[in-house]
Amino acid sequence: MFNKKNMKIFTQSWRPDSTSQPKGIVAMLVIYITNIQYVVSDCIKFFDSVKASNPKLPAFLYGESLGGAISILICLKQGYAWDGLILSSAMCGISAKFKPMWPLEKLLPLAALSYKEEWKRRLVANNPNRRNSEKPPPATALEFLRFSEYIRMHCYDLKVPFVMVHGEDDFVCDFRSASFVHESASSKDKTLKTFPGMWHVLIGEPKENVELVFETILSWLEDHAAKTKTITS
Repeated sequence: MFNKKNMKIFTQSWRPDSTSQPKGIVAMLVIYITNIQYVVSDCIKFFDSVKASNPKLPAFLYGESLGGAISILICLKQGYAWDGLILSSAMCGISAKFKPMWPLEKLLPLAALSYKEEWKRRLVANNPNRRNSEKPPPATALEFLRFSEYIRMHCYDLKVPFVMVHGEDDFVCDFRSASFVHESASSKDKTLKTFPGMWHVLIGEPKENVELVFETILSWLEDHAAKTKTITS
């Protein structure tokens, strides 16, 4: 799939279809899972095949929320295999405002705390492909906590260039956990942009906020795609 910025976008749901010349590859992770290691391995296999079929293009990994955590785990495992990492509201830690002490199955519905715009919450609720329950099962919730702690303990090994965007009023994934990852990572090219008043799902914000977030992401992406092409040419 191509976007207006002429970037090839790959997920495990669709394939690119265009004859125009792309600037780079963006592999996107916006998913919900119960076994983190299996998904990390599956994503690596899939995206490695994507990169192999587009060897002349710079490749970037994009992850939102849980997909952001998976993206970090992929980069920790693959080192410099990616030209850059884009993290949107990455699950680097569960907010204390969202996480009850016990039991874990009492985690609050995600949409109510994630989408600021009411009409977008209704859209999510009416999606025929949505999960039957917005509350993660206890085993999944426990896995969230486990890999969040793993990321916290190993994020200093994150060496790839990356940009993080995060709402400061994110009640699901506290932006301070993202700040910790940003400060601790050994990458020499790292950016953290927080947005006052914004919630967890940044595309659930009013239009002007969404445009501000994506302006930040696309500006970083175009700049790094150009740098990568200059280095490799």
